[in-house]
Amino acid sequence: MSGWNPQVGPPGWGVQAAYTPPVIPPHDKTRGLSPFGMPARHSWEIPLLVVVVVITFFAYLFALVELFFGDSINDYLLILILAPLILWFGRGTNYATMRINGVKMSPTQFPEGYRMVQEAAARLGMKQAPDAFVITGNGQINAFASGHGFRRFVVVYSDLFEISGAARQPDALAFIIGHEVGHIAAGHVSYWRQLGMFAVPFLPIIGSSLVRSQEYTADNYGYCNRHVGAQGAMQTLAAGKYLNTLVGFDEMADRAPQEKGFFVWIVNALSSHPVLTWRMWALRDRSRHGKLFLRPDAPMMPPQPPPGFPPQGGYPPYPGGPQQYPTGGFPQQPPFPQGGYGDTTQFKRPI
Repeated sequence: MSGWNPQVGPPGWGVQAAYTPPVIPPHDKTRGLSPFGMPARHSWEIPLLVVVVVITFFAYLFALVELFFGDSINDYLLILILAPLILWFGRGTNYATMRINGVKMSPTQFPEGYRMVQEAAARLGMKQAPDAFVITGNGQINAFASGHGFRRFVVVYSDLFEISGAARQPDALAFIIGHEVGHIAAGHVSYWRQLGMFAVPFLPIIGSSLVRSQEYTADNYGYCNRHVGAQGAMQTLAAGKYLNTLVGFDEMADRAPQEKGFFVWIVNALSSHPVLTWRMWALRDRSRHGKLFLRPDAPMMPPQPPPGFPPQGGYPPYPGGPQQYPTGGFPQQPPFPQGGYGDTTQFKRPI
């Protein structure tokens, strides 16, 4: 079959319809909590960042005053004075460790993960995709993002992949990669931002709440990148890569407003990541930002009967009501005629 026009197609082919992208359903583009539009920053992130940066600035100022006018310098003052150098050295060694020990994702090494990183960077509006590395997880489920200078990179633990290098749960891995790329897109790994947050470890509740709000923001990025993977990612974090399918996502999220008490509050307040029940609730309820300090409010719904029982008030009436049935019953069918219906050979199917 030669001589045909490739723009038209082989002989006998009809005119091919032009490609039309799928129609996106109506949505709110301003919230950034849905798969559409750009992701939203958590509502508490910037206010807490301002508070922490101001406290860190005065800590630096106090350290300099003590350096020039104080009688002695203790270890904490020395750490604050050398903070820019300590942070720069730590970021550099971390990046070098990944470069010489990690497996760099490429079209030939972990190609599925490499493609997910490229897609997430493009989806989240980054001009350049970050480097991505795979390191041995030794059973741990984790990933993180960092940078050094103008370079940014993502590290994924190997337990998120199968032995063949394919993703164990592709959607869940895409959500996790979108989460980590989101940290970079949101500026969380910037040197100057981390220098301004240097006092976070010394600020209980305030410091951990800022880090926790950043995790909620990164979850918004991951959700906008691959929303169908949020459930699998949380199940994996809850029970590991082998038992994740036994975790009921909704059942665990429903416990967020039920688990209460002072120690529940303090564990969440001191945590660097949202506790899993609250985090699952936030990923399920995309109408608002995740709760940072107080547990989620239970929806005002009447109690539901156990499975198998009729709903309260009984089942609704059948459409049309009983009037659609004859009061005296359906008419009786006429009996078969005696002797049958006669010769039916005329209705035989022709051979």
